[in-house]
Formats: sequence, C-alpha cells, structure tokens
Amino acid sequence: MTAAVPNPAELFAAVTVVLAAAVATAAARTRDPVRQAVVLSALGLVLAVLFLLLQAPDVALSQLAVGSAITPLLILLTVRAIRRHAERESASEPGTARDREGGR
Repeated sequence: MTAAVPNPAELFAAVTVVLAAAVATAAARTRDPVRQAVVLSALGLVLAVLFLLLQAPDVALSQLAVGSAITPLLILLTVRAIRRHAERESASEPGTARDREGGR
C-alpha cells in the first residue's frame, strides 16, 4: 500500500480556503471601520488568489479590483466624511470653547 501524494495545487487551494475563512472571521470581528477596511482588502486579495487557483482568472481580476481596492477605498472615504461631519457638528454646537471665547 502506497500513500497517495496530494496534488500541490489542491493542497494550496485548501490552505487558501482556510486562510480565507480566517480572514473573513477577522473582518467580521473587527470593530474599527478603518481596520475593518484593511482586513477586507486582505480578504479580497486571498479570494482573488483562490479564484486564480480555481482557474477563473476573470473572476480573480474582478475580485482584485473590487474586493481589494474599490470597496475598502469607499469605506475609508465614507468613514473620513462621517468623522469630518461629526467634527463640524460638534464645533458648531452652542457652548463649545470657541463660542465662549467670543467666536474667534
């Protein structure tokens, strides 16, 4: 009886699936939106590699563009806009230090 030698491509694909599951779990458990965008970008990269291993290069390229670049960028820009809006609103509230100093 001889032991079956695993195909390196199948082994690499299995490792990539496990890595994708781990990164997806990390993305779901991360609470800070900025860090979550970074982890989401890593997940997109891992999924692009997995699609490439599964011989779907067109899907891999789409995943690389959308999942690794565009979506995290949109999340980061949205978080930035929300934080700026919150800063403006807190600065314009009556009773802030700026108002007490005479509006300078």
